[in-house]
Amino acid sequence: MEVTGRVKMVDQTKEVGSSGFKKRDIVVTTDEQYPQHILVQFVQDKCDLLNNFQVGDNVKVDINLRGREWTNPQGETVYFNTIQGWR
Repeated sequence: MEVTGRVKMVDQTKEVGSSGFKKRDIVVTTDEQYPQHILVQFVQDKCDLLNNFQVGDNVKVDINLRGREWTNPQGETVYFNTIQGWR
């Protein structure tokens, strides 16, 4: 899958937790009748792929949809989705 549009925001790389996990976000605004602001997350070594992206650039980002299941301390199952960029 892919997202095509104009770069609205490129965040800095952030380290999460004590394991050194790295993530970096970009927001791509689609060019359609009702533009969507799509948050795409890059992780680990893929964070550097965003170094040459500037606000206003037209881009095509290859993505995977990621889904996770988590059971909270109250025993309720919660689901999370992430759009993860890889190229």
